[in-house]
Amino acid sequence: MTIVESSGLPADVYSAKCPTRQVIGHIASKWTVLVIDSLLQDGVLRYTDLARRIEGVSQKMLTQTLRGLEADGFLTRTVHPTIPPRVEYELTPLGRSLAEPIAALRVWAEDHINDIERARAAHG
Repeated sequence: MTIVESSGLPADVYSAKCPTRQVIGHIASKWTVLVIDSLLQDGVLRYTDLARRIEGVSQKMLTQTLRGLEADGFLTRTVHPTIPPRVEYELTPLGRSLAEPIAALRVWAEDHINDIERARAAHG
């Protein structure tokens, strides 16, 4: 059993008080999944590379997602002292530990999209 250091209580995602609930919400975000998967596939990426790769993400959402991932320790942000500054993002070991579950989710979604679209069409 994992104990949450900040509270001394057992980790329990079903408890509203447990910080694991926030982590699940953050990791389950579509933008988080896409950012982490992009970095898993490509390694170090600049903000503009991520924005181009992840179609449909707004500047605001990408910035919020990157800040949250950095705050949670999933990625590092490196600012290079150039003009203009060059900012790069790279997964930490903690972020890379999500490789298997996120890759599995991506593969599952791609493998089952036709079944889901048929179900949606049948539902009306």
